[in-house]
Amino acid sequence: MFKSSLTKAALAVALAAAVSGCSRDIEYRGYQPRAQDMQQLRMGMTKAEVRSVLGSPSTTATVQYQGDSYYYISSKIKTSSFLENEELDRQILAVRFNQYDQVQSFGQYTLQDGQVIDMNTRETPSRGRELTVLQQVFGNLGNFTPNDTGAPTSGRTGGGG
Repeated sequence: MFKSSLTKAALAVALAAAVSGCSRDIEYRGYQPRAQDMQQLRMGMTKAEVRSVLGSPSTTATVQYQGDSYYYISSKIKTSSFLENEELDRQILAVRFNQYDQVQSFGQYTLQDGQVIDMNTRETPSRGRELTVLQQVFGNLGNFTPNDTGAPTSGRTGGGG
């Protein structure tokens, strides 16, 4: 009787550990905007004023024929110990400046506005056709003659000259 309840308790602990190892957590990454900060933004503000209200931008962009842009990016990520992370939400506040470094316009974007770009696939494209393992193994059958040793032939035999 005692052994059966001990086995059930051990099984329950093992099951709880397995389930907690696969639990998913929500993480908030990047700039987390506050409503009162967003209400302070106005057209014509300088870069210094924007930084004093919102802080340093997540990233910036410079366009030569116009002014700079500040981007404040925040993400909501569902993480798991063993599964791939999943981005649930993304908010981007774009603050665009004119050539005098004053706010010209604002833009707000979400995850639905973005496009996935694979910058590093770790694959080098090659020309020609790709061979399967069996084609590589059996592809050389019949291409060698029995007397082919790979040594150069000079027509002379024997040693010393």
